[in-house]
Amino acid sequence: MMMLFKAEGKRFRAYAVAAALALTATLGFVPATPAQAQARALPDFTDLVDQVGPSVVNIRTVERVSQRGSPEMDEEMQEFFRRFFGQPMPGAPRSPRPNRPQPQEEERPRGVGSGFILTPDGYVMTNAHVVEDASEVLVTLADKREFKAKIVGADKRTDVAVVKIDATGLPAVKVGDVSKLRVGEWVMAIGSPFGLENTVTAGIVSAKQRDTGDYLPFIQTDVAINPGNSGGPLINMRGEVVGINSQIYSRSGGFMGISFSIPIDEAWRVSEQLRTSGRVSRGRIGVQIDQVTKDVAESIGLGKPAGALVRSVEAGSPGEKAGIEAGDIITKFDGKVIER
Repeated sequence: MMMLFKAEGKRFRAYAVAAALALTATLGFVPATPAQAQARALPDFTDLVDQVGPSVVNIRTVERVSQRGSPEMDEEMQEFFRRFFGQPMPGAPRSPRPNRPQPQEEERPRGVGSGFILTPDGYVMTNAHVVEDASEVLVTLADKREFKAKIVGADKRTDVAVVKIDATGLPAVKVGDVSKLRVGEWVMAIGSPFGLENTVTAGIVSAKQRDTGDYLPFIQTDVAINPGNSGGPLINMRGEVVGINSQIYSRSGGFMGISFSIPIDEAWRVSEQLRTSGRVSRGRIGVQIDQVTKDVAESIGLGKPAGALVRSVEAGSPGEKAGIEAGDIITKFDGKVIER
């Protein structure tokens, strides 16, 4: 448009600019300023880090290992030599030592993970595998305060655990709605990869309800997750926690672009039971299920492979009493469509 005006002078140049703006407005195009274009191209996570960062914690675990105070063989082995060889075991003392050293315990660092504050009174959520077999759990807050934590409960099936520290007035996270999470949406993680506390990484949601064989619908992302990130939060652009970073797909042990997070709605239900009773109680149907293949779907006129195929039904189980039979395909549960 502006190339049509050859005349010199400010008046003609101003007229050309005005005409160009009028044309773009007529056609429905609104020119963006450089700042607006940059904002649309890449998200800014700085405010989210300030908002959620204080709610993320570092978790270190310690394991006690028993060690004998003497390299001598135990009494049972000595008795074995006396009975079957008629002589004391080589190197064994001729008479029992009255002050024989007792086994001792040594504390060894077991691992490093992440977590986030559920409630202002000190309940913290993390992964079950982070605190598994730990004799002591140490929680470090973003302000560097450190607390010994008590394991309230852990559920291996969902890999969710809750620990409690003796503190009040803590900054708790906001919980988001996983059903509103969309594939392609920007998300952020905060955690302690390789022990590097308060590390922020970002990416997008790659898939939802990803089946990894654990009967748990994982959120798949390309957010950089490494050992030590386990138990940390997955956060949407509204500053809400939508998942717990739990697993990675890797051939090297490090990040390769595929990470899995436990949906926060599943984790929250588990955490409520852990805080109430220290354990998780689940309903039991008594059926073995499998994927619906394309051949099966076509043979019964299902249209597309969807639902859960009942392979077998346990005798006397609630499923049998309800009338479920082997070969049935369950397409809906509680009004919700079962895709896989």
